[in-house]
Amino acid sequence: MGEIKFADESDASETLPEDFEPYVKNWFNSQFPSLSEPQKHSFNLIHNDENSLICAPTGSGKTLSAFLSTLNHLFLMGDQGDLDDEVYVLYISPLRALSNDIQRNLEQPLKGIREAAKGMGIEMPEVRSAVRTGDTSQNERSKMLEKPPHILITTPESLGILLDSPKFKEKLKNLEYVIVDEIHSLSENKRGVHLSLSLERLEEMADTSPTRIGLSATQAPIDEIAKYLVGYEANVETGEKETQDGETVRSGKPADREEFGTRGCTIVDVAASKEIDLETVSPVRDLIHTPPEEVREVMYDKMHDMIQEHETTIIFTNTRSATERVVNSLKERFSDYYGDNIGAHHSSMSREERLSVEEKLKQGEMKVAVTSTSLELGVDIGSVDLVLQLGSPKGVARGIQRVGRSGHQIGEVAKGKMIVTDRDEAMECSVLTKCAKEDDLDRIQIPTNSLDVLAQHIVGMACNHRWGIDHAFNVIRQSYNFVDMDREDYDNVLKYLGGEYELEDQNVYRKIWLDHEDGLFGRSGKMTRVIYMTNIGTIPDETGYEVLTRGNKNYVGSLEEEFLDRLTKGDIFTLGGKTYQFSYAKGMKVYVDPKPQKQPTVPSWYSERLPLSYDLGVRIGEFRRDVKKQIEMGAPDDGIVEWIMHNYYLDENTAHSIYQYVKEQKDYFGEVSTHEGITVERYIDEENRQNLIFHTIYGRRTHDALARILAHLLQKRVGSNIGMVIDDNGFILVTPRRPIDIDTLMNELAECDLEEELKEAVAKTELMKRRFRHVAGRSLMVLRNYAGNSKTVGQQQMKSHFLISVIRNRYGEDFPMIKETYREIMEGAMDIKHVKEVVDGIDSGEVSFEVKDSLKVPSPFSHNLLLQGSTDVVKMDDKKERLQKLHKQVMERIEAEH
Repeated sequence: MGEIKFADESDASETLPEDFEPYVKNWFNSQFPSLSEPQKHSFNLIHNDENSLICAPTGSGKTLSAFLSTLNHLFLMGDQGDLDDEVYVLYISPLRALSNDIQRNLEQPLKGIREAAKGMGIEMPEVRSAVRTGDTSQNERSKMLEKPPHILITTPESLGILLDSPKFKEKLKNLEYVIVDEIHSLSENKRGVHLSLSLERLEEMADTSPTRIGLSATQAPIDEIAKYLVGYEANVETGEKETQDGETVRSGKPADREEFGTRGCTIVDVAASKEIDLETVSPVRDLIHTPPEEVREVMYDKMHDMIQEHETTIIFTNTRSATERVVNSLKERFSDYYGDNIGAHHSSMSREERLSVEEKLKQGEMKVAVTSTSLELGVDIGSVDLVLQLGSPKGVARGIQRVGRSGHQIGEVAKGKMIVTDRDEAMECSVLTKCAKEDDLDRIQIPTNSLDVLAQHIVGMACNHRWGIDHAFNVIRQSYNFVDMDREDYDNVLKYLGGEYELEDQNVYRKIWLDHEDGLFGRSGKMTRVIYMTNIGTIPDETGYEVLTRGNKNYVGSLEEEFLDRLTKGDIFTLGGKTYQFSYAKGMKVYVDPKPQKQPTVPSWYSERLPLSYDLGVRIGEFRRDVKKQIEMGAPDDGIVEWIMHNYYLDENTAHSIYQYVKEQKDYFGEVSTHEGITVERYIDEENRQNLIFHTIYGRRTHDALARILAHLLQKRVGSNIGMVIDDNGFILVTPRRPIDIDTLMNELAECDLEEELKEAVAKTELMKRRFRHVAGRSLMVLRNYAGNSKTVGQQQMKSHFLISVIRNRYGEDFPMIKETYREIMEGAMDIKHVKEVVDGIDSGEVSFEVKDSLKVPSPFSHNLLLQGSTDVVKMDDKKERLQKLHKQVMERIEAEH
């Protein structure tokens, strides 16, 4: 048992550990003038075999911080003749490209240290490194088995395969170090859950207890990420028992929760040590009345000027389509300047195209790279001295990560500009910039008790040997993600895998055998290992869906799966410049009705754009509250603009726009909604529909869950479909024009079982069907690959569609993989945890709410919500005209009342 603690500043060392080998010291001192901030702590910690989480900015020598002590150890083993053909250091990266980068960056110290030793008259054996990912050829894998690398660089999925490779897993028996890179990007999703279980299986399998080293960018809560890295130890005795046919199996009683203690870990947190030069800027002073074309022209002119003032620039957009548009617009407007020296980089491009852009950046041959999210993680792209962010990155840590791609050399300043063309984004980015500068981070949520990932790993465990059911339960709960798992959930997953839920008529066969009497489980047949190895992983297959009109079956276009997740019957969306109403989906086809006069209820960017974090939403609420106080105290206009500029990192254009926005809302509405005060605005639109506009600021995931619960409660009362518009800055319930008592609705919300209401609300949705397919794939219920044949996404979807119906009829909603689907929706796609916080706040009076009845013109804060149909940060079509019209009506009413 250990403790999670932060490195003490007094323990920092300006020099390498005293007992490092002299040739290692000689090499390092010849390459670097001094130790970087993380290295002052990490070299000693890792040299002393202490678990460590190194949280440091990009370009701070973080990778060498993790590796140098392990290299020192390997070379010492080589010097002493103890370096065998085994893997001693396991490096795990979330990206294949990152894996190749690391190997390239390792070549220099591996070669340099060996040459330094040779210069001292010491002949060193070679310390080998190799990459093993899905791209590694069979020939290379065979070579690795014959002569394993001492340092193996891999991905979470490939590690899962290695643990079940009968011969290669023996090469991991004496593993001494595990390094997990970009741990923050793994810990918040199911790839991280999968990795955590792999690390516990590795701990159980190895004859050693490897030192765990995590590398993280700026992130919070950093102490929870440390617990995720090291996991728990069960303080129970482990015994052995012999099976009837003579095999020895480890055994042990199931440990109580109190018998689990965190393994020790020291956190080296120097993330804030890198200086950030960051500012939010607006191209124009008036974001409402300036014509869209002028805003675009000024924006591109300013971007071009900033690009010319710097050697290399990365531009981050929020969608792949915007990435392409920015590249094309810069090329068209400045054709003499941009040609082969500008390139796009996003996940829809081929791997070869992306690698080409990365290589050109590294070689200094590319002036500008434009990307959505794919250059966020630490792929080596050489020296970048400016980052431009178009619109909001939606989270503080993500903003820091993106801006941190500049100023890559130790001691350099990271420089970034956030460019805004919309008043909501102006407010959001200004608050985000302040949080980034002041290291006020939003917290990630780490998934727990993911039953589909558990099922996959239990099959993998069974493939290796027989297990005692209780002992396996203890090993699994040593993972951070499963330490609080209920025994009933575990037993039900075993029952499912053991074929005790009768689904053979649906071609779902047992993967393990269960012996309840002796408390054992094992692999059920020879094909089980093949099924596990060819279906491993947590990332679901995705594809496009054909969109057809319902009557004449005309082809309209295609939709991404994530977009389809969002649709409910009656939703209006834009495709190919026209509007359609969603009716239903069947297989891989989506059926719609043309609705040329209707306004979209789901924005076209929904599937791509990242949601605002809850914590950043609260900070925006605090900012609104503070500006409102300034107005209420009677401060002059110029004084408030100056106050905003003094307290935030933004230009005068942005400060002026934000102030005008808040002032107009206050003048017209009498109130400014914050995280502590929700306003519900009742507005009757042109189509005689009642819009209940909830002015909240908790982010899209929280709003999605809250809106669905309220819509479900309302639907039961009024007996008709309730439309929903959901955004980061609030949500709208669209109802028939009839009296609705919102006070009664909010009381029902406070009194209901929120989780049960949300489960009922999503039970029959497209979201539920598709998420069940993902869960069924991970849990090996629906196989993507079998006997050399691959199932298409459409085949998987049809199979899972039938399965969910059969399972619900036979076993109800508590079947483990249906239960997991609900958990994934409520905690992953949505944010039930923060919904509970908000509802508790309303119930206790900490969060107030008031209703504003039937306004003829909606308030300024509602305009973007009402008109959110079809824009993103770069393209602003007729939305601006409609926005201006609404704004003019608001201003006329304000003037009339004053």
